[in-house]
Amino acid sequence: MNNPYSNRAWWLLLPSLALMGFVAVIPLMAVLNYSFHDVFTVNDAYWIGLEWYAEIIRDPSFWASFGRSALFSAIALGVQVPLGIWLALLLLKMSRFAVPVLMLVALPLVVPWNMIAGMWLTLINPEIGLAGKAMTALGITFDYKFNALHTWLLIVLADTWHWIGLVVILSYAGLSAIPEPYRQAAAIDGASRFAVFRHIELPRISGALSIVILLRFVDSFMIYTEAFSINAGGPQDATSFLSLELAADIGSYTYGRAAARAMLNVLIVLTVAWAFVRIRSSERVR
Repeated sequence: MNNPYSNRAWWLLLPSLALMGFVAVIPLMAVLNYSFHDVFTVNDAYWIGLEWYAEIIRDPSFWASFGRSALFSAIALGVQVPLGIWLALLLLKMSRFAVPVLMLVALPLVVPWNMIAGMWLTLINPEIGLAGKAMTALGITFDYKFNALHTWLLIVLADTWHWIGLVVILSYAGLSAIPEPYRQAAAIDGASRFAVFRHIELPRISGALSIVILLRFVDSFMIYTEAFSINAGGPQDATSFLSLELAADIGSYTYGRAAARAMLNVLIVLTVAWAFVRIRSSERVR
C-alpha cells in the first residue's frame, strides 16, 4: 500500500502553511501570552496566570454577552439559510435571467463592512431615507436608538442584506449541478415538490450548506461593525455582544484582560467548529 504522506505534492502546501503561521498562528500566540499578564506597556507586563480568565468567567456580563451573541447567530442562520435556499430555488426557474439576478443578489458581498450600517441608517432616516419616509407616511414609528427590538431588527436586516448572497450563490451552484433526470424521475413517480427538495435537492446541497452555516456562524457570532455603528451596544446593553465587550477592554487599555477575552472567544468558536465537523463526519459514515 502506498503511503499518501510520501506524495511530494504535499510540499506545495508549505508556502500556504508558512503564510498562515505568519498572519495567524504567531499573532495568536502573542495574544495567548498577553492573556497571562497584566500589561501596562509592551515592556512592562507582570505575570498573573489565569486571573484574567477567572475574572471574566465569573463576570455575569460575559455570560449575558455570550447569550446575546449566540442568539444573534441563531437568528441570522435561521433567517438567512432558509431564505437563501428559497431564492436559489426561484433562480432555477429563471433560466437565462438567473445569472444577472444572481449578480445583483451577490452585489452586497463586495460592500465594505464599515459602510453597511451607514447605508441602513441613511435608508431609515425619516428625512432623507426612502424607508424612513415610507414609515413616516404610514405612521410607523421605528426607534432603533431606544427600542431594543427595533435595534435587533435593524442589525439582523443589515447583516442579512450583506450576507444573503453567499447562501444564494452556494445553494444555486449545488442545485444547478443536480442532473435533470433525477427531477424527471421524481415527477413520474408523483413526488411532491417538498419530497423532491427533501430527498433529492437537499442532500445534494448539504455539503455547500455546511460550509455556509459554519462561515456564517463564525462571522455572525463575532459581529462588531454593524452593532457598534448602529447603536454601540445599546439600548441598555441590549446589543452588547462579545466583540463589543472585547473592544471595550481594548478601549480602556486593559490589554491583558482583552487578550484573555479574545482567547475565550476563539476557544468558543473553535469548539463549535470542531463539534460541527465531527457531526458532519459522523453523518458521512452513516
